Amino acid sequence: MAAVTMDKVQRPVGSHTRWVRLSHWILAASVLTLAVSGFVILMSHPRLYWGAVGNDLTPALFELPISRNYKHGGWAAPVTFASGEHPIVSQARTYDIFNENSWARSLHFLAAWLLVVTALIYIGTGFISGHLRRNLIPRVGEISPRVLWRDVANHLHLPMPPAAGGPPYGPLQKLAYFGVVVVTLPLVVLTGLTMSPAVTAAYPALLDFFGGSQSARTVHFFAFTALVLFLVVHVAMVLLTGFRRQMRTMILGG
Repeated sequence: MAAVTMDKVQRPVGSHTRWVRLSHWILAASVLTLAVSGFVILMSHPRLYWGAVGNDLTPALFELPISRNYKHGGWAAPVTFASGEHPIVSQARTYDIFNENSWARSLHFLAAWLLVVTALIYIGTGFISGHLRRNLIPRVGEISPRVLWRDVANHLHLPMPPAAGGPPYGPLQKLAYFGVVVVTLPLVVLTGLTMSPAVTAAYPALLDFFGGSQSARTVHFFAFTALVLFLVVHVAMVLLTGFRRQMRTMILGG
């Protein structure tokens, strides 16, 4: 029988430790919950801005056609509260807006803290155990243009060869996982905190760093969109390279 390759902790190639499997499913559930609740929150005001303020009467970077609040039927007569060079004007919508999202905000906040705690445990344990260094951080030789292009060509060749369901990972996998763990997740968390008045009252430097709460909201949207796109590609790759095998290893470990 051929010898099974083992890493420093005597774990077979293509398997996952128990803490990796547990954190993986908690993070997956958190991201899905955040996606659903965040979409409902965005439906109430599907406009994105840049800067410190933004509302229906200020120009938006773009609008998202995801609810009846998008491109509504118009406004009632404007009411001016203060005139001058920068007048304070208010207007009422002429239609019934969608604004039933209190449950989504509470669920979003709860799922966000579950994601943060689990991610911190994952990163801390991965650093101590060497999982990050061995399996997720790309080495210099793995990110050369020639190596990356060869890996891209291998991914474009169908049918794709079966995957072991665990480490070792290829260069593109390492770059994707590293980008999610080190860049995307921290950016999502920091921009989410910047949208909280209670947090920015204690740490106003967050507003300065992102250029305002509306800028943070826009960055938050794009960062989380990148996270969802990663999830879609991740699931697609699992389906293309052996769904049953990889699900078994991520659930049972062997």
